[in-house]
Amino acid sequence: MKRFPLLKIIKPTASRSLVPAPGIITTLLLAVFPLLALTIVPARIDLLPDLTQDTVRQSGVRQGSAPRAAETDAEAPAESLSNQLRTVVLDAGHGGKDPGTHGRYAKEKTINLDLILQLGRKIKANHPNIRVIYTRSSDHFVDLYERGAIANRSRADLFISIHCNASPSSSRVYGTETYTLGLHRTQSNLDVARRENAVILQEKNYQQTYKGFNPNSPLATIMLANYQHAFMTSSINFAEKIERSFRHNADRKSNGVKQAGFIVLWKTTMPSILIESGYLTNPAEELFLKSKEGQEQIASAIYKAFSQYKEEVEAAN
Repeated sequence: MKRFPLLKIIKPTASRSLVPAPGIITTLLLAVFPLLALTIVPARIDLLPDLTQDTVRQSGVRQGSAPRAAETDAEAPAESLSNQLRTVVLDAGHGGKDPGTHGRYAKEKTINLDLILQLGRKIKANHPNIRVIYTRSSDHFVDLYERGAIANRSRADLFISIHCNASPSSSRVYGTETYTLGLHRTQSNLDVARRENAVILQEKNYQQTYKGFNPNSPLATIMLANYQHAFMTSSINFAEKIERSFRHNADRKSNGVKQAGFIVLWKTTMPSILIESGYLTNPAEELFLKSKEGQEQIASAIYKAFSQYKEEVEAAN
């Protein structure tokens, strides 16, 4: 019988003492991984360079259940190029029993709806092949989770939510700002998100729907960060275009692109942004947002940013 040579057993050398004990390795991993998970871009992002689209929809017929929302008559073509922006969901914040914030004369829910409908008309007039879906097209209440669900069921390529801001501490604060989903890095960002998220308290079974989320707890908002990374680059890209357009095309003061934990952006599976179009607590800005001329300027500025973003996305074909 043929004998096989025995394998030589190599004894460990003195270098073994340099290897950390298993307990030390476990401790290091437990300490480092949570820090990595909470690492995000800064809450204030000024003058970002144009970023490339990192997540796009694939070509082919869209499938899934029809959205329970107002939709324009024209449907997107069944086949298109892989990077073509075909469906956009427009969300007018608040509505119905939830008026949002207010000024001396105007209610936020009314201005939000006026702006979103104007934006939708501009998109359809210039891009008739784009499917435009509204989470609400009249003065009625829509749960926050349903707004994102409408976008997901519609396989939307972009989600735009429009709101108005408020500053309880001073009527002199004014300007626009656009948010993407993220952790609260400043008290002002936290206050804005807390106010917008408080609407869930008007929803039935909100504790079950939002898995115990408490809009008044800063710690609870950490859970929202887990959903931000997949579309973050595209969301920031689009948000920066909007704020740049407000400055250049509507002559508005831009307070920049920020991040906060907005529930309405929580589970949208596409680039998503929330626009604060101005402060109703500022008398001059309230009159501007309430006027037809002001609404035309704001809607036009958003549309121009949308058109630029669409062109950039589709240029990748």
